[in-house]
Amino acid sequence: MLPATAAHGLKIVVVGGFGVGKTTLVRAVSEIRPLNTEETMTQAGAGVDSLHGIPNKSTTTVAFDFGRITVDDTFVLYLFGAPGQERFWFLWDRLFTGALGAVVLVDARRLEDSWYSIDRLEAQGTPFVVAHNNFGSSYTLDQIRGALDLDPSVPLLECDARERESAKQVLVTLVRHVMTTIAGEAVR
Repeated sequence: MLPATAAHGLKIVVVGGFGVGKTTLVRAVSEIRPLNTEETMTQAGAGVDSLHGIPNKSTTTVAFDFGRITVDDTFVLYLFGAPGQERFWFLWDRLFTGALGAVVLVDARRLEDSWYSIDRLEAQGTPFVVAHNNFGSSYTLDQIRGALDLDPSVPLLECDARERESAKQVLVTLVRHVMTTIAGEAVR
């Protein structure tokens, strides 16, 4: 139950490529039963949604996921998981509106699926962190940072989106990064 004293809602968006684990991360960390819009994939999407690297994927988000985390008596995080397929990118503008920051979830097997998310957040000036949802990859974080051409100031960390504590650490890292970014802008 949401405390009556909760006065500040902070919006965080989770973005990344198709099948990277955005819905899983929101489910793992939300304190409420998350709202999700996952639907069974059909043959109609076979020529549109590439299953390269994710052959066992059978569902997909068609609008967004929503979860909530109470930080303390006054602050609540609202999590919005964006759909990853290009055909749903038009929804991102609405999801980004009013966002404190974003998590870009990446899969080292398909890093190219992350470029659009990163480019878009950089262009908008939205603070973000990159979380490598490790599906057994042997790539190091330095290799991933280089492949994504990430600015050194952007936090990059490993995570397992299925694990609550791991997903929570991603969000803690994002909030700290946002606070550092805001403090740096106040000094300028």
